[in-house]
Amino acid sequence: MEPTLHTGDRMVVLRGAPPRLGRLAIVRLPPDDDGIPRPLAIKRVTMRDPADRTRYWVESDNQGLLGVADSWTHGIGSLARDQIRALVLFRIPQRLRLPGSRRGRGAPGADAG
Repeated sequence: MEPTLHTGDRMVVLRGAPPRLGRLAIVRLPPDDDGIPRPLAIKRVTMRDPADRTRYWVESDNQGLLGVADSWTHGIGSLARDQIRALVLFRIPQRLRLPGSRRGRGAPGADAG
């Protein structure tokens, strides 16, 4: 999901929340062509299925990445509500700088000279 999410980022999610258009969600994609289950994935909910308003289309933010699987991938299409497991509320970057951080200043109480 780069550039939105990066390796090591954490997310705060709300399980069972209804999908919201434009928001990220944790989804269960259908098995691949060989019947092998796919892992849970993070996708953006982009629209309701025009043919069935109870289903949703999801997309990756990084369409150029090799092997991307989303609603446009053969065999996936729109997802049922129960395949959208959680709504992403916000992300916590991997390198979160906290106020008062002493990073780069040496250990607390270390003698400087």
